[in-house]
Amino acid sequence: MQAKKVLYAIGEVYDHEFVFEDALVGAIAIDKTGSPLPQQTLNLCLNTDAVLFGAIGDPKYDNNTDAMVRPEEGLLQLRQSLGLFANIRPIKPYTALLDSSPLKREIIEGTDFIIFRELSGGVYSGEKKLNEAGTIASDSYEYSEEQISRISHLAFEAAQKRRKKVTMVDKAHVLETSRLWRKVVKKVSESYPDVALNFLLVDNAAKQILINPKQFDILLTESLFGDILSDEASVIASSIGLLASESLGNGHALFEPIHGSYPKAKGKNIANPIASILSAALLLEYFGLNTEAQKVYEAVEKAFEHKIVTTDLSSYSKFGTNEVGNFIANFILSKDDLSYFNNDNVYIGQSTIV
Repeated sequence: MQAKKVLYAIGEVYDHEFVFEDALVGAIAIDKTGSPLPQQTLNLCLNTDAVLFGAIGDPKYDNNTDAMVRPEEGLLQLRQSLGLFANIRPIKPYTALLDSSPLKREIIEGTDFIIFRELSGGVYSGEKKLNEAGTIASDSYEYSEEQISRISHLAFEAAQKRRKKVTMVDKAHVLETSRLWRKVVKKVSESYPDVALNFLLVDNAAKQILINPKQFDILLTESLFGDILSDEASVIASSIGLLASESLGNGHALFEPIHGSYPKAKGKNIANPIASILSAALLLEYFGLNTEAQKVYEAVEKAFEHKIVTTDLSSYSKFGTNEVGNFIANFILSKDDLSYFNNDNVYIGQSTIV
């Protein structure tokens, strides 16, 4: 809702028209249709310019090991159907929030790296088995040279535009899939002689992200490791509620926060909307609307400067989801005139988009 509000503001300022159509996926789709990804939702996503995705998951399914259908299956099916294979997750702290992170300022200040996480292969996409007695389970873990090669090229191309360094994260001393990753990535790197390639075992990578995150430029890895490491890296930005991502594939693109759903926040106006808003900024960049995206980033920074944040970032904050979204949208509409903003008005919900 807040991301759409911000895009409407961008459209107003830059004379764009964004047309949205909502669709069910995940837990609400299971409750209403029995499927985590209804055919109507899939058809809509296959025939749209881009997908702006909300969070997914629900404790009633997460905590039920016997559930036959799970919300996350909807997202996995959607990724497969859209041919999405590269999940791109920027990690960068905000100046106004440097002291909000549990990590020391001197460790995180200046951090700026991107995680390239492969989506189409690995354990999430592999065959899952459970014996009849329910006592033995397995999840197959498979990657092909083609799957590794295509995301590797994207990672190296990104590095060429940045600090020219790719770090591949794997478990090559024990996993055959990781050994294939190393072989293919080394081969791909030959086409990018200006980019330095390094390798880290995932155990060490998890430690290095916390003790020296500034060393990284592009982190390239498979699905499971990328999922875990990006959640860990959220402490650099202060909250997982700040991290956005984009997933690219065969002519399709999906934009979403990296976090799951927050059912306890339903109807309470306390969930952090920033990751969704920043996902909308990534969407703008995808369409080449870089000036518009920068406006969103500027508005988000301004919200942090004015301490217009939800309680996950400041336990003393009196602002909620709607107020944060209103401030960011209003700043976009009135960049040079902050007279519209009043702390008390935003708090009681009187700040509106006009």
